[in-house]
Amino acid sequence: MTESTCNIAVVGAGAVGLSAALAFARDGFKTVLIGGLDVRRDGRTVALLNGSVRFLEALGVWPSVASEAAPLETMRIVDDSGSLFRPPPASFRAGEIGLDAFGWNIENATLVEKLAEAAGTCGNLTLVPEFAIGFATDGAGATLTLASGTIRASLVVAADGRNSKLRQIAGIGTQTWSYPQSAVTVILAHDRDHRETSTEFHTRHGPFTLVPLPGRRSSLVWVTSKAEAERLSTLDDAALALAIERQAQSHLGAMRIDGPRGLVPMTGLSVKHYRAARLALVGEAAHVFPPIGAQGLNLGFRDVASLRDAVVDGQKDGHEPGSEETLIGYQRGRDLDVRLRTTAVDGLNRTLLTGMIPTDFLRGAGLLALSNIGPLRRVVMREGVLPRVGVPRLMQGVSSVSNSNLTAVIPGRRRRARNP
Repeated sequence: MTESTCNIAVVGAGAVGLSAALAFARDGFKTVLIGGLDVRRDGRTVALLNGSVRFLEALGVWPSVASEAAPLETMRIVDDSGSLFRPPPASFRAGEIGLDAFGWNIENATLVEKLAEAAGTCGNLTLVPEFAIGFATDGAGATLTLASGTIRASLVVAADGRNSKLRQIAGIGTQTWSYPQSAVTVILAHDRDHRETSTEFHTRHGPFTLVPLPGRRSSLVWVTSKAEAERLSTLDDAALALAIERQAQSHLGAMRIDGPRGLVPMTGLSVKHYRAARLALVGEAAHVFPPIGAQGLNLGFRDVASLRDAVVDGQKDGHEPGSEETLIGYQRGRDLDVRLRTTAVDGLNRTLLTGMIPTDFLRGAGLLALSNIGPLRRVVMREGVLPRVGVPRLMQGVSSVSNSNLTAVIPGRRRRARNP
């Protein structure tokens, strides 16, 4: 059995794990990425918010990602809950806070492919397409056991998903919960131009969200009751497209299924500790969100950028990557951010499910206030895509990625003629 050594070993080759390996390797750390790529297409996309775009730009992969993504210039919310206190539809435009787009939407599998291409040519990074079957620590570091041998590292990054084996071995406890809902995901083609507008219908069973893709295509996340989601998932393409068109009030015209489908359970997971000896949790190993509000992967990228800051700062103070001092800094940086995002997503979903008049009134009044009070609306929009407190450095644009020079590298920011 062979043994190799590195500064940092990342376990899990999804988007979060790939980004972590790239971030550390580009900072000069000898890095190993362990895991096989999963590029299955299941109709799921991710809306990369401004901080994630800056992060990917700092990693040098944004230009290739941007060519496959669509900008989200406007976010439109329609209350379709049947409430007595339904406010009129509300639209929020990125230009109000000095951005050309809130984010960019791309298929998950495509994003993983682009990150993998960058990882394959990155110096200081070794790719090991195996699964880790063991993890242990001692005073000098950590040991990962693979079928082909062992890897010694100062720090192991667990990016191995919601069922993280490393988290289980380390004894980090979780809190899990579920909702009486499932989400249908699918890629659609439609007759009308989406005009770079993401439209979210708030229904009594959850959000129904259409998000732009390049061309006259959109991705759908339809959160509804488990029984209804299962029924929808069994429909043929023509029947499903018609059901979607009706739920969307035909605002994009006739629809056609233009990609794979998925059926996603609505669950959540959180941890109290984002670290153990020589181990840091990132992405879904640390938190799981239902597909609402574009928080899951964006928060995973913030985990990676925060861990990178903690490691770089620790090195300046003479601490190795897996030292207790470094990992305490990482834990401190994630506590508030993850807790706030978890509470916000959970609260939004549960207010739609309650059906209680006081709750409906408060939700409707809040949306009405955001629509009509400009300063409040702009503060909320900025916090959603450009939070001011605790933002990791690679997401602040300190790598010379300013709002103006992003325009030059992001195709989605070009202005173009609208289709009628």
